[in-house]
Amino acid sequence: MKFNDAVFGLILLALGGLVLAVVRGYPGMPGQQVGPALFPGLIAVGLCIGGAMLLVKGWRERQTVAWVRLGDWAASPRHVLAAALVIGAVLFYVFASEWLGFLPTAAISLVALMLSMRVPPGRAVLIALIATLVIHAAFYKLLRVPLPWGLLTPIAW
Repeated sequence: MKFNDAVFGLILLALGGLVLAVVRGYPGMPGQQVGPALFPGLIAVGLCIGGAMLLVKGWRERQTVAWVRLGDWAASPRHVLAAALVIGAVLFYVFASEWLGFLPTAAISLVALMLSMRVPPGRAVLIALIATLVIHAAFYKLLRVPLPWGLLTPIAW
């Protein structure tokens, strides 16, 4: 998938403007000329300049370059389904993880994704369970990320 430069230019310009609007509300530092808004503000100005340059370049090329051009994969139903399943798995995690918990949600998502890639069902379940436990251990135990327990709250360790 390819986008005209004007599309990303507009996104960068909007992001830079949003950051500039937010950092205006940062408090100043007593006794100093610079405050906590200086570096985010400079980065935002850079984003705005880069975005404006991309916007101008893309606008000039709009006759020769389409705004959005899908790749060859978009003609393949299998690839479109795979992309939709990935988006669906992320949405499923976002909406179901608090109620179900990380472990069941991740395992269900991984099994569904692997089955869509034609992994044999037994192998898909085994890999999904092992991967879910390894990911949980890495994030929950090592990195101390508070993952939701959901239905498993009574047995959480």
